[in-house]
Amino acid sequence: MTSSLRVLVTGGAGYIGTTLVPGLLQAGFHVTVLDNLMYGQATLLDCCSNSGFDFIRGDIRDLELTKRLLSQFDVVIPLASIVGAPACKRDPISARAVNLDAHLNLVKNSSNDQWLLFPTTNSGYGIGDPDELCTEESPLRPISEYGRTKVEVEEAFLEKGNAITYRLATVFGMSPRMRMDLLVNDFVYRALKDRVLVLFEEHFRRNYIHVKDVANAFMFGLQIFDKMKGEPYNVGLSSANLTKRELAERIKSHVPGLYIHSASIGEDPDKRDYLVSNSKLESLGWLPEHTLDDGIRELVVGYGIIRPNIFVNV
Repeated sequence: MTSSLRVLVTGGAGYIGTTLVPGLLQAGFHVTVLDNLMYGQATLLDCCSNSGFDFIRGDIRDLELTKRLLSQFDVVIPLASIVGAPACKRDPISARAVNLDAHLNLVKNSSNDQWLLFPTTNSGYGIGDPDELCTEESPLRPISEYGRTKVEVEEAFLEKGNAITYRLATVFGMSPRMRMDLLVNDFVYRALKDRVLVLFEEHFRRNYIHVKDVANAFMFGLQIFDKMKGEPYNVGLSSANLTKRELAERIKSHVPGLYIHSASIGEDPDKRDYLVSNSKLESLGWLPEHTLDDGIRELVVGYGIIRPNIFVNV
């Protein structure tokens, strides 16, 4: 890994970026973050004293800006996104402009010599086959607009040939720019605040991954980029393919007195239901370092500190 590489991280002031960028700087990379700070966050302040760090307040939808910037960097990590199905449903025009059009523009204007590391989602698997693990060869059947645009953009990155794509499990854990909408983070907050979790369609399954391990997956890809390029990789905890009921029970072990109610009436608008294999990335030597219980414990502590209303994305 050549630590002197110049890295552009779009959306670098967000949930994953604020965990990843300090690690890139510590490894000796020269990092520029492009972010419009749409949620008013004041993150990455601890990076400002690093001579290898720069920040540009701008929008990935500014196609001329991104085209001009791209030529200055060896590595591009496009994290900018309108994240999650509810946020995309709330503003579908902006979601498509950011999640699809801006990224297709990035692919078009990047050179074949640049390294592209793109995070997508294993939501693309939609509703998996019962009791079968979704691998990178499994059919993609996204069931939301967010998932569909991510699948389309991933295809463009992989066709470019000089990209790694990461199909992220549902991410959890504390970050300088928190996201309260993610399932584990949301469940832990509700458990602490209400002491009750109401589960709709509790049998739905999902895979999970700590935000620090997502950052580590990017660092790992930079170490062996030539070996990994041109391929998608599932990124998740193989020990955490869990139903919502199993997740709630795990949280209960950290929150004494939590009552879990299984709702017999009503349904979850999020119909994703799948098991995921992470063996492809693991076979290359990457392994997560943080368990689900690690994340739940830190969330319990962290929620005693933060004001949740400043960490919304819808």
